[in-house]
Amino acid sequence: MQTNENDFEMKVNIKVVPPGPKGKKIVEEDTEYLATSSKSLPIVAKRGRGVYIQDVDENVYIDFAAGIGVNNMGHIHPYITEKVQEQLFKLWHFAGTDFYYQEQVDAAKAISSVTPGKFKKKVFFTNSGTESVEAAIKFAKVATRKQEFISFIGAFHGRSQGSLSMTASKGIQKKYLFPSMPGVEHVPFPNPYRNIFGIDGYEHPQELTNAALDFIEKYTLKMYMPPENVAAFVVEPIQGEGGYIVPPMDFHKKLRKLADDNNMLVVMDEVQAGFGRTGKFFASEHFGVEPQIITLAKAIANGLPMGAVVVDSKLDFPELGLHSNTYGGNLLASVASKATIEAMKKEGAVENAAKRGKHLRQRLEELKERYDVIGDVRGIGLMQAIDFVKDRRTKEPAVKLRNDVEYKGFQNGIILLGTGESAIRLIPPLIITDEQIDEGVECLEKAIKQSL
Repeated sequence: MQTNENDFEMKVNIKVVPPGPKGKKIVEEDTEYLATSSKSLPIVAKRGRGVYIQDVDENVYIDFAAGIGVNNMGHIHPYITEKVQEQLFKLWHFAGTDFYYQEQVDAAKAISSVTPGKFKKKVFFTNSGTESVEAAIKFAKVATRKQEFISFIGAFHGRSQGSLSMTASKGIQKKYLFPSMPGVEHVPFPNPYRNIFGIDGYEHPQELTNAALDFIEKYTLKMYMPPENVAAFVVEPIQGEGGYIVPPMDFHKKLRKLADDNNMLVVMDEVQAGFGRTGKFFASEHFGVEPQIITLAKAIANGLPMGAVVVDSKLDFPELGLHSNTYGGNLLASVASKATIEAMKKEGAVENAAKRGKHLRQRLEELKERYDVIGDVRGIGLMQAIDFVKDRRTKEPAVKLRNDVEYKGFQNGIILLGTGESAIRLIPPLIITDEQIDEGVECLEKAIKQSL
């Protein structure tokens, strides 16, 4: 029995084939009044609790998208909600880049305490991932007095003009938008499943790493981007929009050495992989590296708009006014961020992600055994993906099948998102249980069967 208008039974329950009549009406109004963006599924959310979402037609879904990796502690987390409500009646905004307040300092302390690296750090707050990358570009340029950057094929770093220049995951993201920021080159990312080197990266990971780094040394840096011009590599520890590509475990450490040897920095984009998603607070920890610059957003405040750049204090801007914004470090977002970190520690969310990630991986591997259309299962922790293929031997992407599974999953009660050309990402909140994972995988399997 419902005791609150925001309560609902937390299990998958499809009462009417979605989108239902109320949902369709809102989708039509959205199409009329909102500019075209990147909508994927016609789910019209009404309320959420934990790992579940209820739509306007009273359907209940299990959320394996988590607001694109944002709601790591689930929807309407009680502790985070309590702390934000307390702040709500004190003060909302006071321009933390121009003035001072304790809440922003507390958030910066909390974030610095969990980011990798024993060196002293400083934090610059933003409102999103793309803004974090824009700020990181400035930090790198000012610190090195160099202007060029190297990013990776398959990368996603945002859609504003500077960060867009680093992005190379989908052509549509750059269509009609030339020119973006000059001085950026893309090099091959060591993708173990599909790569230009013809190497089976799962069987020969070191060989793949060496091939990727040799390409950078022998061609990129030697022939057309001299290190004297390059400020930094900009790289994701695990590629997100590029398909949830996990590089060989020695790659990032060797990339950092290459950067150090050439007086270059490494900007590690942890926007999607950070905040416990992979079973460690930051994905870069799996690879044994301590980035000089880390970009953050998404799960940093569990749903309130916020991003940040964490830098080695030696790279701080040398004078006032080189960079700023209006809303960065907003009071509500700062409180939410600190509360998110506290809740994650208190409830063992990172450890849970590691444990539940193993269970999720096992269930996905079982699906791969049963369905030849799944060519690859990959990921770390609760950052997993399945890649659909027409033929396992050729690895030809099955794009339409992936899209069908995503939509059928929605109709069967699981919220999924595509990634890369033919993969689906599975990124539920870190508070998920094994039983809820099983519930979600059952919905996913129904969708696969209906799509074949």
